[in-house]
Amino acid sequence: MPQPRYKQLVDRLAADIRAGRLRPGTRLPTHRDLAAREGLALVTATRVYAELQAMGLVSGETGRGTFVKEALPRGQGIDLHAWSADTVDLNFNNPSLPDQADLLRAALRQLAAAGDLEALLRYQPHGGREHERATVARHLGGRGPAVSAETVLLVSGAQHGLTTTAMALFEPGDVVAVDALTYPGFKLAAEANRLELAPIPAAGRGPDLDALAALCRRRRVRAVYAMPTLHNPLGWVMSARRRRELVAIARQHGLIVIEDAAYAFLAEGAPPPLASLAPETTVYVSSLSKSVATGLRVGFVRAPREWTPRLERAIRATTWNTPATMTAIACGWIEDGTVARLEADKRRDATLRQGLATEILAGLKRVSHPASYFVWLPLPQEVRADAIAMALMREHVSVSTAHPFSTSAHVPHAIRLALGSVSLSTLERSLQTVARVVADQTY
Repeated sequence: MPQPRYKQLVDRLAADIRAGRLRPGTRLPTHRDLAAREGLALVTATRVYAELQAMGLVSGETGRGTFVKEALPRGQGIDLHAWSADTVDLNFNNPSLPDQADLLRAALRQLAAAGDLEALLRYQPHGGREHERATVARHLGGRGPAVSAETVLLVSGAQHGLTTTAMALFEPGDVVAVDALTYPGFKLAAEANRLELAPIPAAGRGPDLDALAALCRRRRVRAVYAMPTLHNPLGWVMSARRRRELVAIARQHGLIVIEDAAYAFLAEGAPPPLASLAPETTVYVSSLSKSVATGLRVGFVRAPREWTPRLERAIRATTWNTPATMTAIACGWIEDGTVARLEADKRRDATLRQGLATEILAGLKRVSHPASYFVWLPLPQEVRADAIAMALMREHVSVSTAHPFSTSAHVPHAIRLALGSVSLSTLERSLQTVARVVADQTY
C-alpha cells in the first residue's frame, strides 16, 4: 500500500536534511508556500513540518519561520553520552568535592564493621525502614516542610520520586501545569505515564500565576509542577508572596502541587517551601544527588499521609525498595553532620563558580542566581542555539540547548551551562570558549 503523499514528502525532506542537501540554518518555505508548491492543503503542510520537528530535524520559530537544525548528538540535554575523553561537560551537574571518595571508603568500612549486614541483604520496606524515615523527617523538617516519619518515603533519587509520584497519583490523560521551560526529567516521567503537560510562561522570577489561574478556569488541570527554589534551568527563587499566590490557586482549583527541591539546599534564606504552606496538597521531592553525590541515588518524597500507600505501591512496582546499603550510608551521613557540611561546602563552591561565570560572560545576556550551578544564556536573535552547541562540540565543550527543557511549541534560542562537573581551571577555560564562540557567531 503506497504511503500518503505527506508521508512521502516528510521522508524526502528528512533524507535531504540528513544527507546535507538542506544545510543547517536553511530557511524552509512557509507553510502556505509549501502547500502551494506540493499541491497540499495548508493543514497538511503544517503536519509535514510538525513531523519533521518531532524528528528533531527542523525548528519552528515564531515570526521567523522554519529552519533546518544542526545535527546535535541524540538526546542532547537529557541522556548521558559517551563523550570523547577530552570533551568538557557543561551539560550535566555532578558537583563533587575532593574528599568525598574518602568519605565513602570510611562509611563502607564502618558499615562493614558495625552494621547489621545480614539485614541489609534482605528486602526492605518499600518506603524505607522506620528509623531511616525518622532520620530523613528530621533532615527535611529543618528546611521548612511539615513532615513526620509517616509522611516520608525513601526513593532512588529525585527522578525516581517524580516518576513514582506520576505513577501513583495520576491517570493517563491528566493535565499537569508546568513552566514553559522545565526540568527534562519531569517531561520524561510525564511522557512515560501519558500525562499532558500544559506550559505556563515565565513572568519575572517565577511562573505567570495569572496564566496558571486562567488555564485552570479553561481546563480541568490536575496538578502543577513547580521548582520555587533555584529553578532548573532559569535559576529563580520565587518570593514568599508569589508562593502564597500559587498555593491559593492550587487550593481554589483542587490541584496537587509537586514541589521539586533538588537544588533548594543551595539557597540559604529562601522563603518557606510550598509544602509548608499547603502540606495537605503538596508532594515535596528532594534527594542527596546534588548535595552529596549523584551516584548515591537516595531521594525523599514527603506527601500527605493518605497518599503514602499509593506511593509505596509505585515504589514496589519500580524498585521494591531503595538499596539498603545506600540508605544506611545516607542516613548515617545525615546523623553525623556530613550532609550538612557537604551542603555548606557546595554552597560556597556554587557561589564561586557563578561568580567566575559572571566575570567571563559579562558581555552576554545571562539568566542565573548567585547560588545556582546553572547559567541560562538567551542568544541574540540572529544566533541559532543548535549552531552554537555544534560549534562548541567541535571545541570539545558539551552544552545543552533549550529544546530538552521546552514544553511549548516555541523553543527559545538559548543554551544552558552546568557549572558543577569540572575543575575550576577547566571551567574557566570552557567559559572563555563559550564567550568566544557566541561572539564569533553573532553578526
